[in-house]
Amino acid sequence: MCRVPFMCRVHGPLAAMLTLICGLASGQELAVGYHKQVVVTAKTRIDSIYPLANQSPASPPNGWLGGYQSTVQRYELFLPPRYNAQRAWPVVVFISPGNQPSGFSSFHKACMSLGIIFASPYDAGNNCPGPRRVRIVLDVLDDVRRRFNTDVDRTYLGGFSGGGRIACQVAFALPEYFGGVIPVCAAGDLREESWLRRRCIDRLSVALLTGERDFNRGEVERFRGPILKDVGVRARIWVQAGMGHSVPGDATVMQAIKWLNDGATDRSQLAKRSPTTRAAADASDNRADQARRLLADAEKLILDKSRTYDALMLMKGITVRWPDLPQAKRATRTLLEYDAQADSRWREDDIAEQRRFLLARVRGLDGYASGPLAKQYEAQRVDMARAAINLWGQVILDGQDAKAVAEAKERLPELKKIVDGR
Repeated sequence: MCRVPFMCRVHGPLAAMLTLICGLASGQELAVGYHKQVVVTAKTRIDSIYPLANQSPASPPNGWLGGYQSTVQRYELFLPPRYNAQRAWPVVVFISPGNQPSGFSSFHKACMSLGIIFASPYDAGNNCPGPRRVRIVLDVLDDVRRRFNTDVDRTYLGGFSGGGRIACQVAFALPEYFGGVIPVCAAGDLREESWLRRRCIDRLSVALLTGERDFNRGEVERFRGPILKDVGVRARIWVQAGMGHSVPGDATVMQAIKWLNDGATDRSQLAKRSPTTRAAADASDNRADQARRLLADAEKLILDKSRTYDALMLMKGITVRWPDLPQAKRATRTLLEYDAQADSRWREDDIAEQRRFLLARVRGLDGYASGPLAKQYEAQRVDMARAAINLWGQVILDGQDAKAVAEAKERLPELKKIVDGR
């Protein structure tokens, strides 16, 4: 490893600073400052299959990673000047849409000022196969966790464009490892599993960054961002004036990071009430330990009659994610018992949640279809309007929310104009 005195690296333009760094950093001890390339020391302990599937098998499917080896994976790293292992530090892992790391020039000021560890993988761009890309991201994240004292409640997964979509995909599947997500000029949907949706709503903050001239602005600002807000996720949108499809400047990034940090206390309090909402610092749980801890959480939760639905959905999640484990069989017995009971309160909660997500989605889709679209998305407008018409029809058929039904009847004629080309 090429060790350069830290003070030599932080003065002067960022480009000049980068020229001072050489070689591949490896081993457990790294000097504070910027490292152009650091090598992952071991494969991740974090489940890299689940973000791409609805189960967590004991081993990846054949050919899943195509011969990938964790210990040759590299990443860009910045370790803030005041770093010491006596306390936990915030982390940003940023995913590039290309094969080179990206984002550090925009995050550098925030990392210096707020004391943030920054990492960005190599060879994890949009052309990288999904299973390998997710594995790379989690290899890098877990390597940072092994080497340094990190704060899970202030660990943020970000990315630009396609990297932002992957950031959402990973964080929405594994919310216990993150405090928030920073998708730039991109966004993503929550998973279909109710228990995961609820954990994301309870734990994650989502800072959506886009540009005034970004071709994905409509998707971020009028579609996915509003959906996240409407279902209860702590989410905020920044639109940087004059910016197109790019990573915003350091001022916007600083605001977003500070806002994400503002939610850390609530995340910490949640973890005290429900420890499984936050991953252990050493990430040592295997799949059986995870299932056992989640089942214990669900069995405690079900004692509170107001949380029966939450507990049952968590048990359902266990049965789907780890169907071969004894915890899944035990959870299945409980699910069958409650399904046979006459008490319908948890069923009412289920319907209410479905209604809430339906309304959020149709409002977001309607807003996206009805507003300005970039040239490359204009041809999709009619299909978006048809989809919104279909969903508003479901709202009217449900008929249980009078205000929503009135809204549907008001919006349908406008959407039909789009379909008819008027």
